[in-house]
Amino acid sequence: MARQPFVGGNFKCNGTKDSLRSLLKSFKNSQITTNTQIYVFPTFIHIPLACEILENSEIKIGSQDISSTGNGAYTGEISCDILKDYNIHCTLIGHSERRQYYCETDLVVNTKVLHALEHHFTVVLCIGESLQERESGKTNDIIKHQLKFALKKVSDLSNIIIAYEPIWAIGTGVVATPEQAQETHKFIRKCLLNMYNHNISSNTRIIYGGSVNPENCNELINCADIDGFLVGGASLKPSFVEIINCTSH
Repeated sequence: MARQPFVGGNFKCNGTKDSLRSLLKSFKNSQITTNTQIYVFPTFIHIPLACEILENSEIKIGSQDISSTGNGAYTGEISCDILKDYNIHCTLIGHSERRQYYCETDLVVNTKVLHALEHHFTVVLCIGESLQERESGKTNDIIKHQLKFALKKVSDLSNIIIAYEPIWAIGTGVVATPEQAQETHKFIRKCLLNMYNHNISSNTRIIYGGSVNPENCNELINCADIDGFLVGGASLKPSFVEIINCTSH
């Protein structure tokens, strides 16, 4: 069975009410010509606005992160239960910016993955290597390590999407070549085969992130093991729809 493409727009810490209202309305009014699963990930405070504008749209809303602790005396955190109040059932976990700037360890990432799955969320699990690690020939070791620890105690991957985001390509304008991206995606699928079985390896969606834009998305989506994209800066423009539509090829 063919894997359904997935495209996510990670707004990161960007946008005002006015700018996002205009952007999201442009998405909703655009012609989307694909059966791709589409999500946008606004800031927490903009989730209600996004829910209002994108109601009855093909575009769904997800969270950029979740708490690893749940409800309670955890100042500044957002729990799965609170997100469910807004009909949010999808979250990013393990983004390199969370790992780098907020010291999220493999243990924290795994705890969040397990917590999200317990609450029946779809998890977009972000993994990827730094430029130094790639130049040192450690890409596969890093990928294997991150997968092993993030998916510890996870037996069912039907609600997991793997997002390969080479850190050296995030927001830099440098994009992995289709050959580089395909090679790593193929290795991720091999890791899943070794960790689980052929069925899980074949059916798990693996998406690419890292300076994806309307100019390079067509070449990337034609790679056998790339099932869509996690888009950063380019998702803050109306032309994000072009990236969505390219996945129908």
